[in-house]
Amino acid sequence: MQADLTMGNLASALTFESEEAALIAELQAGSEEAFAWLITRYHQPIFSLLARAVQDREAAADLTQEVFVKVFRGVGGFHGESSLRTWIYRIALHEASNHRRWWTRHRQAEIPIEQEMVESESGQPVRLKELLEDPAESPYELVLHRENKARVEAALSKVPEPFRSTLILRDIEGFVYEEVAELQGVNLGTVKSRLVRGRAALKAILTAPAESVRYQPRAEYEMPLGEEAQ
Repeated sequence: MQADLTMGNLASALTFESEEAALIAELQAGSEEAFAWLITRYHQPIFSLLARAVQDREAAADLTQEVFVKVFRGVGGFHGESSLRTWIYRIALHEASNHRRWWTRHRQAEIPIEQEMVESESGQPVRLKELLEDPAESPYELVLHRENKARVEAALSKVPEPFRSTLILRDIEGFVYEEVAELQGVNLGTVKSRLVRGRAALKAILTAPAESVRYQPRAEYEMPLGEEAQ
């Protein structure tokens, strides 16, 4: 049984790799159909990533378009050093980082998401990714889900970088640790450190009294990046 599962996983991986190689070849040949498929597949995930990273939906929409322009222009030089998905997400993270630097240089404060903090009725821990999904539920459940989602999104926006991006990539987008390390250009220990501290920051914000959330101290989470993996 175990051998059958292993062979099945291997076959699936080989099929995926061959399909991705074929897609890349079509993209590099200038296929409009392949590029249209790529946009359909990745537009919403990339927009969601950027919206959470820069906390501005209009800016995220513009950045998403820029990401795909750069994918279109750069795919000819893509040689498969990583997966296509990882490469696209790396471009998106680079655009988000550039946007934040531009924002800082122009001395404009980011606009926080103002939402009333509400407590979960069950009091049970819920995975971040589960709170941010869009399930098909009853009207009552949908309202409750939206309240929880707004609460988590508001808290997530208050987690300082680079911990917020690490949370988004690992807990929401589902990248494995090694992929997050590759995307962020850091070692595995740094990713794990950022994830632990990011989750701790998010938990502290979510469990703080509503009136104190606005004044959540950040110094506690700000450490020279070189110290994170120690």
